[in-house]
Amino acid sequence: MPTYDYECQSCGHKFETRQSMKDPHLTDCPQESCPGPIKRLIGLGAGLIFKGSGFYITDYRSDNYKAGAKKDSDSGSASTSTVASPPASTPAPTPAKPASPPAP
Repeated sequence: MPTYDYECQSCGHKFETRQSMKDPHLTDCPQESCPGPIKRLIGLGAGLIFKGSGFYITDYRSDNYKAGAKKDSDSGSASTSTVASPPASTPAPTPAKPASPPAP
């Protein structure tokens, strides 16, 4: 639930309260000696805060996807241990034919 800041118009008392977004605004000062009206202040807000080790798209993948990824990584690590073959040789380019002289 969001936290809202309020200020009394009569005594200047400032306070904050947690309310649902659907709840109506407060109208009376919570001080016992002050029955004055209050006004809700515009706050900066807290924004969105993520706490923890991290939030990645892979955190919520299905079990089938995780099993397939593990299989791929296991087979990928086995192929890196083999000796690499030499690169294939490329054929030499054929020379271009000379242009024939124009006919008279």
